Amino acid sequence: MVYPRNMSVMRGCRFFASGAVSRGPKCPWAARCAALFLLFLLLSQALAPRAARALTPVDSNKTYIVGGDYYYPPYEYLDEEGNPKGYNVELTRAIAEVMGLNIEIRLGNWSEMRTALQHGEVDMLPGTVFTEERLSVFDFVPHALIHQSIFYRKGSRPAKSVDDLVGSEVIVQEAGSMHDTLVKHGGIKVIVSDTHANALRMLAAGQHDYAAVANLPGLYLGRKHRLSNIVTSGKTAVSFKYCYAVKKGDAELQARLNEGLSILKNTGRYQEIYDKWLGVLEPRTPSWTRIVKLSMVVVIPLVLMMGAILMWNRTLKREVENRTRELHLQQQQLIQADKMASLGILVSGVAHEINNPNSLVLLNTPVIMDSFDDLWPILEAYYQEHGDFWVGGLEYTRMREEIPYMLAEMQAGGKRIKHIVEDLKDFSRIDNSRQMEVMDLNEVVRAATRLVDNSIKKATHSFSVSCGEGLCKVRGNPQRIEQVVVNLILNACQALTAPEQAISLRTFNSPDRKGVVLEVRDQGSGIDPDHLPHLTDPFFTTKRDTGGTGLGLSVSTTIVNEHGGVLSFASEPGEGTTVSLRLPMFKRM
Repeated sequence: MVYPRNMSVMRGCRFFASGAVSRGPKCPWAARCAALFLLFLLLSQALAPRAARALTPVDSNKTYIVGGDYYYPPYEYLDEEGNPKGYNVELTRAIAEVMGLNIEIRLGNWSEMRTALQHGEVDMLPGTVFTEERLSVFDFVPHALIHQSIFYRKGSRPAKSVDDLVGSEVIVQEAGSMHDTLVKHGGIKVIVSDTHANALRMLAAGQHDYAAVANLPGLYLGRKHRLSNIVTSGKTAVSFKYCYAVKKGDAELQARLNEGLSILKNTGRYQEIYDKWLGVLEPRTPSWTRIVKLSMVVVIPLVLMMGAILMWNRTLKREVENRTRELHLQQQQLIQADKMASLGILVSGVAHEINNPNSLVLLNTPVIMDSFDDLWPILEAYYQEHGDFWVGGLEYTRMREEIPYMLAEMQAGGKRIKHIVEDLKDFSRIDNSRQMEVMDLNEVVRAATRLVDNSIKKATHSFSVSCGEGLCKVRGNPQRIEQVVVNLILNACQALTAPEQAISLRTFNSPDRKGVVLEVRDQGSGIDPDHLPHLTDPFFTTKRDTGGTGLGLSVSTTIVNEHGGVLSFASEPGEGTTVSLRLPMFKRM
């Protein structure tokens, strides 16, 4: 609804507030209460300020004229039916109600309303900004703060303060607070408009540079009229006290407005009116208590959820690492099995080639020994008759002492070759059945020692094996236990730093007679205490630079666990290491 600038007819309404006092029955205590009340009133009058004591009773026949801007939402405006609405209107009606005032509200052109107040044609303006210049003309009763903002078209240079407007054309409401402020500042070309709405429309239409209007009405009108091409910097350019203005010297009306406003604030009604009209566009800052409560409602579940996710991720990560380690170990075991299969094929061929000539040695050596025994009397008789003679480049007297030993060593050497080849074939044989059998741990230890005899001789000059007598039988796979013993002996050899350091193997029944124990002790460099817990971890090795894979003890532990046994380690740096292999005793069912 648009009204002409020279509007002289003002729409309005009358509002009357009155009250009645009822009389009650007479009684002694009521009389005493009345006397106390009268005494309280007398003291109040004696102590009250002169201005308060000067108040005269309300004249029920007097009507106060309330002026205002007809289009200044949400503070004051005329609705579609021509009725006054807004924050100022409802607040004034509430003050009139509590103070028993008769009022008539007239809304029209703001400039004309200011002039009317100066000439005494209206009694009060509830939407007037306080300035020092106006103090010489009006008296004020502040009831709120109003913030002025600078609006500009999108894409143009923002202005955040009055100083930024120097040299620009700025639209303001005629006789409004920003009109006075910009004129006083100087250096700014001021363009006047009758309403905030028209000022914003002119700016949106591309006229002039800026519009300086109240923040809430500007935002309200911009949204209502869909002026989407204008914006504000979001910062307050100027703030003013928003007041009731009365004619200079009208202390009576000023005091009644003050008292009524105080009553509304104390009863909470003022805040209700403020929130109703201004709270939507200007929401109050939430209290710290509310912020904390909202934070607890949102943050605590979020933290718990994040904690659960982190724990789940960590669990999954550990599970993935474990599965990856297991798969890697299985892959290495498959590779090792493939190597052992290839080694088995190679050993079978080599063993065949070695066994054929070795069989001749084992077969022919006894024949040569028997032949030498038959020739012995003949050679001895010849020696007695002719004296010493040469045989095979050696004197007979020497030869008759050496030949028996030579033939015996040849036969022992052939047998040893046969045992080594058989042990090597057993060690490299692929065991698909994993068949368990009753075995003697002493025999397994002897076979493993023969396999690594060359490594032992290179590592130490002091190697001993003590096989316990009456050792209990164990149930297991000899081939796989032999693999464990070979690995333990080779580790002991690699731990030595000098050939003078010793390695000893000892088998014995456990003190509780529930198992048998193999103890492998070396006098090597020992193991760092930090490394002891990780010795059986897959791929853990301190000898990676010399080709160690970290799988030997891990695979050995797996084999021992499959047999229901235990592999334990004891070591002191610089004093050597003792490894104990314990297997459960076989019990016949």
